[in-house]
Amino acid sequence: MSTYLIKDAKVLGGDAQDVLIRDGLIAGIGAGLTAEDATVVDAAGQILLPGLVDLHTHLREPGREDAETVATGANAAALGGFTAVHAMANTDPVADTAGTVEQVWRLGQESGRCDVHPVGAVTVGLEGKRLAELGAMADSAARVRVFSDDGKCVDDAVIMRRALEYVKAFDGVVAQHAQEPRLTEGAQMNEGTVSGELGLRGWPAVAEESIIARDVLLTAHVGSRLHVCHVSTAGSVEILRWAKSKGWNVTAEVTPHHLLLTDELVRSYDPVYKVNPPLRTAADVTALREALADGTIDAVATDHAPHPSEDKDCEWAVAAMGMLGLETALSIVQETMVDTGLLDWAGVADRMSTRPADIGRLDGHGRPIAVGEPANLVLVDPGARRTVEPSELASRSRNTPYAGLVLPGRVVATFLRGEPTVIDGKLA
Repeated sequence: MSTYLIKDAKVLGGDAQDVLIRDGLIAGIGAGLTAEDATVVDAAGQILLPGLVDLHTHLREPGREDAETVATGANAAALGGFTAVHAMANTDPVADTAGTVEQVWRLGQESGRCDVHPVGAVTVGLEGKRLAELGAMADSAARVRVFSDDGKCVDDAVIMRRALEYVKAFDGVVAQHAQEPRLTEGAQMNEGTVSGELGLRGWPAVAEESIIARDVLLTAHVGSRLHVCHVSTAGSVEILRWAKSKGWNVTAEVTPHHLLLTDELVRSYDPVYKVNPPLRTAADVTALREALADGTIDAVATDHAPHPSEDKDCEWAVAAMGMLGLETALSIVQETMVDTGLLDWAGVADRMSTRPADIGRLDGHGRPIAVGEPANLVLVDPGARRTVEPSELASRSRNTPYAGLVLPGRVVATFLRGEPTVIDGKLA
């Protein structure tokens, strides 16, 4: 295996140190390190973080390879600084059997760009009627530990309780897409002043909050683990804060776009801003940032949702919901959390690597930058500025809401078990 010597990197944003990588592990940390056989990476002024972990990625394969494949999604992940991603189950066929999750896992292994961990469906076909093969998926080669019907809510309380009870046997977690379906029939955007002015059917905050409230109570009753996907409202934050004050085993994530964008953008009627859950108000954005800073929200997860152009370049009402996120996530977090003083770089490592890896029960990811640990690392230039150009993204799709924006930060290098997947900002 290769040997690399990263010179003068600010480890977690702290003092500059050299980091020696050998045989897939961190072999040395300190000042003035040398190694004759090493490829030297000059990291002066750059930040070294543990490789990022995404709990919420849509890779579309199998079934919608026109939007994304495991390989193209893994490329995008590596360029974004990720060394591990969780691939959501709403593929075609749905990832509700051991065979399908193993297929996705093996495609990730073949890509070699990042570790791909399939998320298993909670219910057969995402239909919410009966539990999928949770135990078989957990025992498969993919070793599934996260289960979600993301894109659809497990709205039946009895089914949700059974899922929470079942995953306890193998320390799994149910990741809930919190959306009461009867309150969101035909909904097009956040319910509020803007929806009223535009004449678009509103998506009320209570549709999310009511499911979260129910599920934290179920989780406490069962004594299981619940993870709440893409939290988007200030009310949801308060429910989560209350649940955590009780000591219940509840975690949550927020997307980069919900940390930055608001429902005011929908005035353009540009479907690139159509997403589930919808973009909310500026007050919600402020509450989400504060919750991520104080740890009420545990993780940043991209909800990377690629779509082919024909599904987004159309009128708002029929456009698909979702945005790209893997290649821009770290820049958005820098802009909204680091540059605003809400998080330091150690906090970013905690919310984008350590906690997500723990929630997903991943081995070798989210580990401290220390001698003997796996060399899953990302090197970031925080002083760089870049303009987002959709045609330059590695994803097979182009539905980024950040097109033309100038964002801070640039992923310079990503290492997966000591081997570079990205060098000088390009795929190795």
